[in-house]
Amino acid sequence: MYTVGPIGVAQRLAFEGCSVGWITERKNKQGKTIYYAEVRRKGAGGACQTFARLTDARSWIQDTESDMRSGKHAKGVEAQRHTLNDAIQRFLLEELKKKPKSMADQKRHLLWFNEQIGSKTLADVTPALLSELKSKYMLTNTRRNKPPCPQSWNRIISSISCVFEMCTRDWQWIEVNPTRRMRREREAPGRVRFLSEEERVRLLEACKASNAPNLYPLVVLALSTGMRRGEIIHLTWPQVDLIKGIIILTDTKNSQARRVSVRGMALDLMRQHTKVRRIDCNWVFSIQVSAGAPPIPFNLDKYWYKAIAAAGIPDFRFHDIRHSTASYLAMNGASLLEIAEVLGHKTLQMVKRYSHLAESHTASIVERMNQKIFGP
Repeated sequence: MYTVGPIGVAQRLAFEGCSVGWITERKNKQGKTIYYAEVRRKGAGGACQTFARLTDARSWIQDTESDMRSGKHAKGVEAQRHTLNDAIQRFLLEELKKKPKSMADQKRHLLWFNEQIGSKTLADVTPALLSELKSKYMLTNTRRNKPPCPQSWNRIISSISCVFEMCTRDWQWIEVNPTRRMRREREAPGRVRFLSEEERVRLLEACKASNAPNLYPLVVLALSTGMRRGEIIHLTWPQVDLIKGIIILTDTKNSQARRVSVRGMALDLMRQHTKVRRIDCNWVFSIQVSAGAPPIPFNLDKYWYKAIAAAGIPDFRFHDIRHSTASYLAMNGASLLEIAEVLGHKTLQMVKRYSHLAESHTASIVERMNQKIFGP
């Protein structure tokens, strides 16, 4: 219910549990008539707003009373009370430590949002505002002086979406996650760059000639097994069984433990490498920054880029070694399921990019099936 004019009894009803709204006619500084609308309800507080038209004021009162009865208004008050900076700081303090693998990137994304719109209240962070921010981001250049790729924005918006999900689900600060109403950018197909025979030979020669003794066995192990960069860098000796030729990975990207088979040259190099291992360190590939300092995981980038330059291999990243392993497996007759098992993928979607390399293997399977059914 609502009244127009002086309050009187209506104000008392609000404290008896009824939601009460009233409209007061006023004049602004320009002498134009405006309508001041206010709603109060016991336990839900109050809300007020000014309108140029009486019909808009009546409609607002009805909507606000409905929100108060359903409890939505309380979240609206919380959204006005807290800024995006409040939400980000609480997330960094309470939640980010639960995601150690993505902690650095997500923290960087959230601090960028905080710098851009951290002072805004959560009620003011709308899909429209985020779209404006997206346009601004896509017009900036990266450190390599290139425009950002669509994947970059998708990762950034996913980071802030985690904060809004906590605000919605756990903290009860907002009603709806604004990023859910935003369209994600279409991402480019997965990159497939693998070493040719000549490139592989040049790369291994450059790694062998490097002044870092860890680089050559590390790269051979990566080529032989398809292990991820982080899995190799943080590999410890207790995970390695050189008798059986097995590496047991527990801390993986998809959180599923897997056993990696080590064979051939990679196994021989690992057995040689264990003879010069440090007794004061469990890292398989370690480096000592200064005398007296404890060993730390091997600084791969420092020596990797030098080896790539020395080998004359353009547009090649360390992760592309993993693509090379998958490509070699496909060209040597491995099925997509077998490739997924070796690389540690949960689904076949990620390895379908190598399907064209396994055509000869697929053709031989079809040929054997036809010979069995129809004869030679």
